[in-house]
Amino acid sequence: MLEPVKDDAKRWAQIHERLAELERRIDTGFAISPQEREKRLQARTREWAQVEAQEHLDAWLEVLCFNISSEVYAVEVRHVSAVLPLPQFTPLPNTPPYVLGIVSVRGHIVSVLDLRVFFELPIAGLSDKNFLVVLHGAEMEFGLLVDRVLGISRIQRSSLQRELANLSGVRASYLLGVTPEQWTVLDAARLLGDPSLRIAVDE
Repeated sequence: MLEPVKDDAKRWAQIHERLAELERRIDTGFAISPQEREKRLQARTREWAQVEAQEHLDAWLEVLCFNISSEVYAVEVRHVSAVLPLPQFTPLPNTPPYVLGIVSVRGHIVSVLDLRVFFELPIAGLSDKNFLVVLHGAEMEFGLLVDRVLGISRIQRSSLQRELANLSGVRASYLLGVTPEQWTVLDAARLLGDPSLRIAVDE
């Protein structure tokens, strides 16, 4: 009958030791070595810097700007795979009016969408100054006919306005936002994900 008493005494002694150790750590503020403290501070600094950098990146959009019918449009550059002068294109029969035709880009065939027709904008004739902006997604790729490429710019995501009285219909459906300068930023991901814009072409 003495063994359980000894075991209980041993367990109580261990508990008292752990409590005493905990009290010592509390008294010293859970002190760690200067080297370990510096290591942890550096790790936390790196983590905070990464979070701040990501938040900063998320606050800005890098866009390609271009003209269509005297209006300025833009799409995020992460969706753009190529920008080039409009090559010779081949019209496709039995396709919607906004499909200009097909072109060869880097050895494969892509369809070309005429946003002037698609967005019901004023239409002028084609010239050798027109450009092709090729959008690329996981499941779709096509080109946009544009009048002139203006360049790449960065805009604050928070500056975009979603609802404007002068934008309605199809354009409003693919709108990411409008900048204070009245640039229309298109939602390229939505364009690329719209099955109605998928035009089957033979390579």
